[in-house]
Amino acid sequence: MSTPERYHAREIEARWQGEWEREGVFRTRTHDARPKYYVLEMFPYPSGRIHMGHVRNYTMGDVVARYKRAKGFNVLHPMGWDAFGMPAENAAMQNKVHPREWTYSNIAYMRGQLKQMGLAIDWEREIATCDVDYYHQQQRLFLDFYKAGLVSRKTAKVNWDPVDQTVLANEQVIDGKGWRSGAPVEQRELTQWFFRISDFSEELLAALDHLPRWPEKVRLMQKNWIGRSEGLRLRFELTGTAPHGSNELEVFTTRPDTLFGASFLAVAADHPLALAAAERDPELKAFVDECRRLGTSAVAIETAEKKGYELGLRARHPFHAETTLPIYVANFILMDYGTGAIFGCPAHDQRDLDFARAYRLPVKPVVLPPHTDPNTFAIGDEAYTGPGTIYNSSFLDGLSIEDAKDIVASRLEHHALRGTPQAERQVNYRLRDWGISRQRYWGCPIPMIHCERCGTVPVPQRDLPVELPADVSFDRPGNPLDRHPTWTKVDCPECGAPARRETDTMDTFVDSSWYFARFTAPRATAPTELDAVDHWLPVDQYIGGVEHAILHLLYSRFFVRAMKVTGHIRLEEPFAGLFTQGMVTHETYKDAKGGWLFPEEVVLRDGVAVHAQTGDPVSIGPIESMSKSKKNVVDPTAIISEYGADTARWFMLSDTPPERDMQWTEAGVEGAHRFVQRTWRMIQDVAADLRTVKEGDGSGSEAEALTKAMHRTLHAVERDIEDLGFNRAVARIYEYTNTLQRVIPQGASDPAIAPALKRALRYLVVMIAPMMPHLAEECWSLLGNRGLVAETDWPTVNPAMLVDSTVTLPVQINGKKRAEIVVDRDASSDDIEAAVLALEDVRKHLGGAAPKKVIVVPQRIVNVVA
Repeated sequence: MSTPERYHAREIEARWQGEWEREGVFRTRTHDARPKYYVLEMFPYPSGRIHMGHVRNYTMGDVVARYKRAKGFNVLHPMGWDAFGMPAENAAMQNKVHPREWTYSNIAYMRGQLKQMGLAIDWEREIATCDVDYYHQQQRLFLDFYKAGLVSRKTAKVNWDPVDQTVLANEQVIDGKGWRSGAPVEQRELTQWFFRISDFSEELLAALDHLPRWPEKVRLMQKNWIGRSEGLRLRFELTGTAPHGSNELEVFTTRPDTLFGASFLAVAADHPLALAAAERDPELKAFVDECRRLGTSAVAIETAEKKGYELGLRARHPFHAETTLPIYVANFILMDYGTGAIFGCPAHDQRDLDFARAYRLPVKPVVLPPHTDPNTFAIGDEAYTGPGTIYNSSFLDGLSIEDAKDIVASRLEHHALRGTPQAERQVNYRLRDWGISRQRYWGCPIPMIHCERCGTVPVPQRDLPVELPADVSFDRPGNPLDRHPTWTKVDCPECGAPARRETDTMDTFVDSSWYFARFTAPRATAPTELDAVDHWLPVDQYIGGVEHAILHLLYSRFFVRAMKVTGHIRLEEPFAGLFTQGMVTHETYKDAKGGWLFPEEVVLRDGVAVHAQTGDPVSIGPIESMSKSKKNVVDPTAIISEYGADTARWFMLSDTPPERDMQWTEAGVEGAHRFVQRTWRMIQDVAADLRTVKEGDGSGSEAEALTKAMHRTLHAVERDIEDLGFNRAVARIYEYTNTLQRVIPQGASDPAIAPALKRALRYLVVMIAPMMPHLAEECWSLLGNRGLVAETDWPTVNPAMLVDSTVTLPVQINGKKRAEIVVDRDASSDDIEAAVLALEDVRKHLGGAAPKKVIVVPQRIVNVVA
C-alpha cells in the first residue's frame, strides 16, 4: 500500500468544477426523452455575500438535483437573483454608487461564491429581476392582468414607512414596524395600484387541501391569512339620525349566537359614520388621526391598547327594541374587513372584553362552558371562546352555538327593517387585495400613463419596456423618479397630449412571484413559452424558509392563476412539493462593554472565553439565528477556503434534521473534515490494489455480508434522500464506511473478497456524490472508473439482499424471556423446537424435565410451558 497523501480540497475542487463546466454537465435541455424533474431553491437577494443559510439551502437542493439526475431524470436546477429593492437605494445614498452598479457587483461576487460550492446549476439560465429583459416581460404581464380586470387603482388606507418613504403591504408590517427599516408604520390615504388577489380567495383556500407535499404548518398559515369566515350581515336601527344622514348601522359578525351578550357597537376610524362625526368634533378628529398612526396590519391592531371614542349615538337591539347600545369609534376595527363595524360581546371576544373593561361596559356571558354551574360562572380577565350551551339569551337558551347561529340568522332574514330583511348570511375573507405600488426607484416601473384628458391609460406594448433612467440622484429621501426632469414626461398614447408617467414601481414580491416560470424559457420574447412552461411546471421540489409562507408563496399561487387567466400558463399551482428548512444558528458573544463580537474574535483559554487579541473576558450569550447585527455569523468563503466545499456541505447535511434549526460549531466542521480525509485515505490506500480487480460477488460469507451491507445502505440512502432526510442518509454512510474499513485490511488482497470490495467502494462513491461531489469525482477517478460520477446512473438495489436468511427468535419459559436463538428464516417448527430444547439456558430452567408444551410462532417467538 502507498503512503496516504492529504486531500487538498482547494486544488481538487477547482479542478472538478472546471471539468463540469467544460463538459456542460448540468446544462438542461427541454427536449429530452427522460422524465423531467424541476428542483428549485428560493433565489437570493444579492446583498453582497452568501451566508450559511444559503449554504444549507442550496446544498439541500443540490443533493436532490444530483440524485434525481443519477436516477434518470432530466433535471432543471437554475439560479437567479431577486435583485430589486430598497437596500440598493440605501447603498446608493450611503456609498455614492448607483443601485445598478452595487447590485451587479454583488451578483458577480455571490455567483463566484456559489460556484465554489460546486452546485449542479444550469448557469446558462441565470436571470436577475433587475435585468431589463426580465422586467420588460413583467410589464407585459401587468398589462395583460390589467386588460383582464385583475388590476385596479383606488384610494385606500395604506401602511407608510416613514424611513423608507414607501408603502408596505400588510404582510410587510412586522409588529407594527416596517419589515426592512424597523420604523413604526403610519397610515396614509394614497391612490395605489392593486392586484385583485381577493377575487381568488376561495380558490386559493380550497386548493390548499390538494397540496399534500406541503408542510401542514405552511398550509395552516395560509388558511389563517386568507381567513374565510361565515357570518351574518346585520343592520342595527339607530335611535336618532347619524351625522352622515343614515338611520341605521350595518355590521358583520361571525357570532350572531352572542347577540344577547352585546353591550356596544363600534366602527373603524375611517368608517363614514366616524368621518362625518369628526367634521363637527375636533376631539374625535384627533382620535381618528391617532388611529391612523397605528398601521393597518392585523398584528398592529391586535397588540395595540384598545381605545375608543363614544359618538353619542345608540342602536336598538334587534330582538329587544327597548334596549339600546352605545356606539364607539374604536382603534381595533378594520375598515376593510366586513363592513368596518361590529357589535361587541365582551364575554366571548378578547378584544371586546379589553375594550369593555377599559370603558366600564357590561360583560354578560351567554355561552355556558360544559359542566359549569350557570349561577357561579363569571368572566374574569379572559373572554370565554370555547364550546358550550347558549343561556341568558331568551329563545336561544339551551341551544348549541351552531344551532343558535342558524336560528338568529333565520329570524332576522325574515324580519324586515324598512322594507328589506334585517340580515343576510355572508361569507367574508380576511385576504385583502395586494397593493403593489412602491414609491422608490429601484424596482420594475409600472407601465401606465396619466393624462388629464384620457385619465390613466396603459403604455402600448410597442413602447415596452419602460426602462429605469440611469441619471437619477439619491441626495435626499423620496422617489427620485418623481424629481427626474425628463423621464416622467411623455405624450399620451391615446390623444397625444402631454402626459406623465407613473412613477411608482412594483413591489419586489411581484418579481419573485413568477421567476420560477421564467426559468423554463429565460430568453423567450414573451413572458413564457407555453410548451416549455407546460413541460417543466409545477416545480417538483421547492426549498426555502418558512418565513415566506405568506408573502412569497401566497403571491406566487395567485400569480400562476392570473397567468392562467391571461394565457401564459395552463396550470394552477406553482409548487408540487415544498420543503422549509431550519435556520443556521451560532453562539453570540459580547465584550466587557456589551459590544457584539464575531466568532473569530473569541478563543477559549483554559476553558474560559476571551478576546483573541486583548485577552479580555468575553460573555457567551444564547444560541441564535446567524445575523449580521449580532455578528454571530461565519463566512462561508473562509470555511470553503480552509476546509473545502465538501466539508461545508457534509456538515450542513449531518446530525440535524433539515427542517430544524442547526447549530454551527467548529467541532462539527472539523469532524466533517476528518470524514472527508478518512474517506479519501481509505480509497487511496486500496485503489492501486483494486485497479486490476474485476468487480463481482466474490465468494464466502464475508463477501456476502459486504454485498448485503452495500445494498441495504443504498436502499436506505435512496429512501432518505427521497424523503429529504439528509441527516439520516449521512448516518447510514458513516455506518457503511465503518463496515468498509473493517473489511479493507484483508479484503483488498483476498481474491475471495476483493471483487465485492471494489464494487462496494464504487457504490460508496456514487452514494456520496450528491453530497460531496468533488471528493466523489476524485475517488471515482482513483478507482479507475471511466467518465464522471456526476453523469453516472444510480445503482440498482437487489431486493433479495434486503431480506435476512436467518431470524433471531426470543425464547420464553412460562412467559418470561430466558434466551434467544438464531434459526433459518424458513426452518420448520419441529426443527426450531428441537434447537430450542437443546439450548443450555432452556435445559437449565427445565431441570431435566420434559416441557408440557412448546409453541412456535414462525419468525416471531418460541414459548416453552414447563
